[in-house]
Amino acid sequence: MDALGINLSGLITQIVSFVILFVLLWSVLYKPVIKMLDQRSERIKESLEASQRAQQEAASSAEEVERQLETARAEGQQLIAQARDVAERFREDEIAKVREDITAERDRAQANIQRERDAAIEDLRREFAGLAIVAAERVIGRSLDESAHHELIDQVLEEGSDIGSRN
Repeated sequence: MDALGINLSGLITQIVSFVILFVLLWSVLYKPVIKMLDQRSERIKESLEASQRAQQEAASSAEEVERQLETARAEGQQLIAQARDVAERFREDEIAKVREDITAERDRAQANIQRERDAAIEDLRREFAGLAIVAAERVIGRSLDESAHHELIDQVLEEGSDIGSRN
């Protein structure tokens, strides 16, 4: 090998040095770098899995929120419908109460009017009776007793009301 310019002891020394360097690089540099790359790869894989889980949870949460929102909308619509029904019933009840009040007030007013009318008619009869007595006394020239006079007035009034009802 001398002819090639290779020194055997130098070659063995270089081979041994290369093997020692290779073993040192392998143990000191390559293993930690590989370990670090594996750890980084594992972290990236875990991050991707966590991201996928988070996406799935977000999608699931979004669906749940949408279902809850839809349920809330339906309940809101139902509450609005119930409130409208209650308001309508209340309005109808109030209208019925007002109508009853109006009817009662009208009946009271009619009763009052009838009482006042009857009282006015009675007052007119008494006044007419008094005037009739005075007129009769003047015409007849004598005084009628009270009961005979009232009988005469009632008879005249009945005849007058019969005549008025025929017209």
